[in-house]
Amino acid sequence: MEKKKQTNLYKIFIYVALITLAISIIIPLGWVLLASIKTNQEFYLNPWKLPDGFHFQNFIDAFQRAKMGQYFLNSVIVTAMGIVILLVVALPAAYVLARFEFKFKKLINVMVMGGLFINVNYIVIPIFLMLLDWNRLAKKYFGLSSLFINNRFVLAVVYAATALPFTIYLLRSYFRTLPKAFEEAAWIDGASHFQTMFKVMIPMAKPSIITVILFNFLAFWNEYIIALTLMPGEMKTLPVGLVNLQQAARGAANPGPLYAGLVIVMLPTLILYMFVQRELTQGMTLGGIKE
Repeated sequence: MEKKKQTNLYKIFIYVALITLAISIIIPLGWVLLASIKTNQEFYLNPWKLPDGFHFQNFIDAFQRAKMGQYFLNSVIVTAMGIVILLVVALPAAYVLARFEFKFKKLINVMVMGGLFINVNYIVIPIFLMLLDWNRLAKKYFGLSSLFINNRFVLAVVYAATALPFTIYLLRSYFRTLPKAFEEAAWIDGASHFQTMFKVMIPMAKPSIITVILFNFLAFWNEYIIALTLMPGEMKTLPVGLVNLQQAARGAANPGPLYAGLVIVMLPTLILYMFVQRELTQGMTLGGIKE
């Protein structure tokens, strides 16, 4: 009887904690959504009052005057390229580290694990100085002034490189949970190692791959420091452009476009999470924590 009471108290505590967490997230999110469709007068009279109508002009101003449309396109391109580059490199690397034995494997595993503890924000300045030197050489010998700086592809490569340790670690852990019988059956049928990886093992690792895509999408989409450092010109991404929009909104006392910009940043992540929520949970529970 006493154990049952303890169990009930524990459940009550968990429910209260989860409800409190949900409220702390839902209320600010809802407030931003409502503020993005209010006029200035409605916002300053009562920020908590429901809007009288849908003031779509805030989104028009954010896209046109604050160039959020261009920043949105830059973020989409950089994030998509970064995820593609990351998967092209990480999937074969994780598969090989998980399923094959070869020389220096332990050293490579140690290096991958060590990369998990490196915060890219601490090395962004050396990366910028290195790329700046390469950019000067490219301008000197080839006449190209934006080959390494203000280049969306280079930013995507940097994103992918910084995300490699975590991605390889997660995918490698998942590949290790898959039975070897599937590979042996493919080899008996005459499939090569590449065919086995692409046609058998990678499709089976779909939940883990979706988990990797979502985590890295959030990281790339919301990243600020690297984008600010490597894209000092007009090729800004959404987080950097949002800071500029915030400064403009303060000066003009017009917060509507700022909250519209926040909605523009948030919506893709919310939509993506809604579509992959089930696969994300499955990928995390099956292979994400086993080593």
